[in-house]
Amino acid sequence: MAGISARKRIWGWYFFDWASQPYHTLLITFIFSPFFAAVAADYFMGQGLETEAAKAQAQVVWSQCLTITGLIIGIGAPFLGAMADISGRRMAWITLFCVMYVVGAWGLWYMDPAGGNLWWMIASFGIGFIGAEYALIFINAQLPSLGTKEEVGRISGSGFAFGYLGGVVALFIMLLLFVEQTNGKTLIGLDPALGLDAETREGTRSVGPFTALWFVVFMIPYFLWVREPPGNGRRGRFAEAVKLVVQSVRNLRHRGSLASYLASSMFYRDALNGLYGFGGVYARLVLGWEITLIGVFGIIAAISAALFSWVGGLADLKYGPKRVIIGSILVLILVCTTIVGMDRTQIFGIALAEGSKLPDGLFFVCGVLIGGFGGILQASSRSMMVRHTAPNAPTESFGLYGLSGRATAFLAPALIGAATAATGSARLGVSPVVGLFILGLILLKWVNPRGDQS
Repeated sequence: MAGISARKRIWGWYFFDWASQPYHTLLITFIFSPFFAAVAADYFMGQGLETEAAKAQAQVVWSQCLTITGLIIGIGAPFLGAMADISGRRMAWITLFCVMYVVGAWGLWYMDPAGGNLWWMIASFGIGFIGAEYALIFINAQLPSLGTKEEVGRISGSGFAFGYLGGVVALFIMLLLFVEQTNGKTLIGLDPALGLDAETREGTRSVGPFTALWFVVFMIPYFLWVREPPGNGRRGRFAEAVKLVVQSVRNLRHRGSLASYLASSMFYRDALNGLYGFGGVYARLVLGWEITLIGVFGIIAAISAALFSWVGGLADLKYGPKRVIIGSILVLILVCTTIVGMDRTQIFGIALAEGSKLPDGLFFVCGVLIGGFGGILQASSRSMMVRHTAPNAPTESFGLYGLSGRATAFLAPALIGAATAATGSARLGVSPVVGLFILGLILLKWVNPRGDQS
C-alpha cells in the first residue's frame, strides 16, 4: 500500500458505492421490480385472476423473492466475515461476490415479457442480489481503516452520496436511451438504443446487462486503489468460523450497547429495505405509473439521497450518528403512514376528484424524503457500527452487522406479502414497515451514542 495515498484509497473505496448502486436503484426499486410486477400481474390475470387479486399475487411473489434472498444473506453473512478475519483475506471473497453480482444482473436480460419464466428471473435476480450484499459486508469492514472514528461518519456519508449520484447517472441513461414507454419510445421520444426491439421490451430488459457492465467498469478504481496487507497464511475453516461467530454472539450479553444497536438496526434497516423493495411496485400497482415515470421519480429520489447523505455525514460529524438515526426514523415513519393512507381516489379517507394529480405529487414528495432520509439512515448506521467495531476483527463485527441487517430481512417482505394477501390490497400491504420502524426506534434507547470501543 506504500504507493497508494490515503486519499486515493478512500476514493477507491467510494467507487464500490458508485459501481454497485445501480443494482439497488435500477433493479430493486425503479426499473426491474415494477417491470417484473407488471409482467407478473398480467400473467396472473391471464391465469384467470381478477385485476386486484392478480396485482396482489404479483406483490406476494416479489415478497417471496426478497424473503428467500434475505434469509440466505442473513444466515451466511457472519460466517463469511469470520472466515475472512481468520485468514486475513478479504479481496478474494469480494472478487467472488462481484462475479455473482455480474452474472445475476446479466441474466435479467432473458426475462419473458409474457411471464413464462418468472421463477427463473427471480433466481437470477437473487444470485446478483446475494453477491451485492455479501460484497458490501467486506467493503463495510474496510471503513474503520480509512479514518478515525470521528472521520468515518463523514467518509461513510460521502460514500453513500457518491453512490447515489452514480445511481442517478445510470438511471438517466436508461430512461433517456433504453426504457420504452407504451408508445415504444424512450422518455425523450427516441427508439431504444442499439436497435433494441421495443415490442419485446428489450429496452427495459437491457437494464440487466447495463447494470452488470456498469459494475465491471467502475469497480476498476476500487481494485486499483484499495489494497490490504497480505493474508496470514491461515485458511478460514468453516468450523472455526462457526465457533468464532457463536462466541461473538455469546459475548453480546456483555456488550449491551452493541446488542441493543444490532437489534434496533435489524428492525429499522429491514423496514427501509422493505420501502426500497416495494416503492416501485407500489407506484406501478397502486398509482398505475408507467416505468418511465417511476424512473423520473427514482431520479428525484436518488438526487435527494445523494445530497441528504452528504449533509447527513456533516450532521453525523457534529451531532453523532445516534441523533441522526433517530431523526431519520421519525421522518420515515411519517412518510410510510402517508403512503399507506392514500391511493388514486382518496387520502386518509378524504375523497379526491376523479383524475386528481394530488396522489402523484404527494408520492413524489414521499420519494424525496425516502431517498434523502434513507440515505442518511444507511450512512449513519454504518458510522454507528464503527463505534462498536473491534479493531482486530472488523469483518467479523460487520458480519454481525450484516446478520442483524439480514437476520430478519425476510420479515418485511414476508409481512408485506401476508398483509397483501390478507387485505387483497397492494397499498395496505405496505403497512407493516411502520411497526418495524417503531420497534427500531424504541430499541435505540439503550444504545451508547459513543459506542463501546472508546
